[in-house]
Amino acid sequence: MRYEGMIYRPPSEGESLIIQSTVGCPHNRCRFCNMYKAKRFRIRKVANILQDIEEAGQYYGDAPPRTLFLADGNSIVMRTTQLLSVLRKIQETFPGLERITAYGASQYVAHKSLEEWRELRAAGLSRIHCGMESGHDPLLRLVNKGTNMREQIQAGRLLREAGFELSMYYLAGLGGDELRKGHAEDSAAVLNAADPDFIRIRTFSPMPGTELGEEFLQGRLKLSEPRGVLSELRLLVEKLTGNGLLLSDHWLNFACVHGRLPGDRGAMLRQIDGMLAQPSDVFRPTGMISDSL
Repeated sequence: MRYEGMIYRPPSEGESLIIQSTVGCPHNRCRFCNMYKAKRFRIRKVANILQDIEEAGQYYGDAPPRTLFLADGNSIVMRTTQLLSVLRKIQETFPGLERITAYGASQYVAHKSLEEWRELRAAGLSRIHCGMESGHDPLLRLVNKGTNMREQIQAGRLLREAGFELSMYYLAGLGGDELRKGHAEDSAAVLNAADPDFIRIRTFSPMPGTELGEEFLQGRLKLSEPRGVLSELRLLVEKLTGNGLLLSDHWLNFACVHGRLPGDRGAMLRQIDGMLAQPSDVFRPTGMISDSL
């Protein structure tokens, strides 16, 4: 099996076999992200991907993986016929897989029809990890996410109608104090309309090699304090009306809030309130980090 450059996957895919079908990210212009800055995007040759899958089958032998993740960013930009070839080879090699997953940003989900997504679902692709980050259009423009609130809702609904599990990510603190309310409320509106299976909380910290990281170093970007981020998270949870599982599964978060909506909303709000009552020194320092999201 061959891998090019640093490989990223969601924490929930920590035990998954990773097959690299694309190199880098086709957008790669988000002002907060440094994951693929060292890579120039391209789709790998299907023959090479199929060979990697075959080699993985030989490597695992009688102890196959339970799950598989298609890296890098937005492998869904591959032509549907290409993806179907890859998925069929995966199923042939690992017929007992519990799930096959990939990253999929909203603007690229929209490039395929409902029928194409249904074909991909039938071929074994079962969960899409979508980095929503925010549903607030002014903030999405500010960080150059390449999508908008309307497109995110349409993408989420398209995937759900096609039968996919959907995992959407919210980047708390991304808008600072100024955009906090719009960030939380509009993001909740997107999540309510898309109704993903999983809402995964991340907390913004500026990264080296990014535009927002440079702004922070120059003193032009002011971060929200931990209590500000928690207040934003509280507003988000308060506004959510769907049935998904909310997870704070990342070490940067200021509170490990987990629960099933809507039943666990009260318990999650009480947990956040408890954290808001804590002294400042219980929280990690805010600032730039060297680790990646």
